Amino acid sequence: MREEPSPSHLTGPASGEAAGEAPAVEIVGLVKRYGTKTAVDGLSLTVARGAVTAVLGPNGAGKTTTIETCEGYRRPDAGTVRVLGLDPVADASALRPRIGVMLQSGGVYPGARAAEMLRHTASLHAHPVDVDALITRLGLEGCGRTTYRRLSGGQQQRLALAMAVVGRPELVFLDEPTAGLDPQARRATWDLVRELRADGVGVVLTTHHMDEAEQLADQVHIIDAGKVIASGSPEELCRGGAENSLRFTGRPGLDLASLLKALPAECTAAELVPGSYRVTGNVTPQLLATVASWCAQHGVLPDRLSVERHTLEDVFLELTGKELRA
Repeated sequence: MREEPSPSHLTGPASGEAAGEAPAVEIVGLVKRYGTKTAVDGLSLTVARGAVTAVLGPNGAGKTTTIETCEGYRRPDAGTVRVLGLDPVADASALRPRIGVMLQSGGVYPGARAAEMLRHTASLHAHPVDVDALITRLGLEGCGRTTYRRLSGGQQQRLALAMAVVGRPELVFLDEPTAGLDPQARRATWDLVRELRADGVGVVLTTHHMDEAEQLADQVHIIDAGKVIASGSPEELCRGGAENSLRFTGRPGLDLASLLKALPAECTAAELVPGSYRVTGNVTPQLLATVASWCAQHGVLPDRLSVERHTLEDVFLELTGKELRA
């Protein structure tokens, strides 16, 4: 007989299925059109179980349609979508108890009290987490009797997150989970996402905060014009993007032609403002040692020596040419 999950544990799937059976989400050649407009154009991606996968894209890129198709709200025009091995539309009744969905807005009765709505959601599941513990964990203690319409934006977000995880889902879709949250609540949300992952829950994250994706995601898919244009871990994407740079300060007017002779051929060097220098290229320990050695040979004491590594936001802008806007 399967052991029942502990009611004091905040997260963890209620199902005893092995996490390695199949990807949490598998999309192959997805196409979705609205009239003459193709929102998703042959998109393919996978989401691993027990991992956080960020799906990023500028407005109009097709990510919302893709996620809504996975959640069973939209039917594909072509291609296949499998979520926990099931068809989100044809197998909706079997799939819904196994997933959690956090919408960016809506999905809650405006006149319902926060705790009342959360307890009702919990009652729909066979093995919900302890509601009082979840309320405490997400800082909702003081608003349990407040109607949804009177909650602040941040409180509404935290309630939506609680409703998404209260049923111990095997897979949870989080749409902008920290929008409108103060720094403390944002950190608490990040901790909960990490706990979900540690408990073997697959997390699909959409966010306009690139630092959030960098901090939380094991895998990132960047979508533009209805297609996946890049995939990889944040580290892989940043390493494969634009070059990194090495910055230092020293006396103005250093002989950069001499410095360039000591550097690998692909590197560049420039004096940005008098006394402030940047070396651009593949920044390695050897390159750092070369610059330090050159400075020593020329009587230069490099001050404020730092390595500037490109962020996920840099890579996103380079690939799409667009800012990620809420």
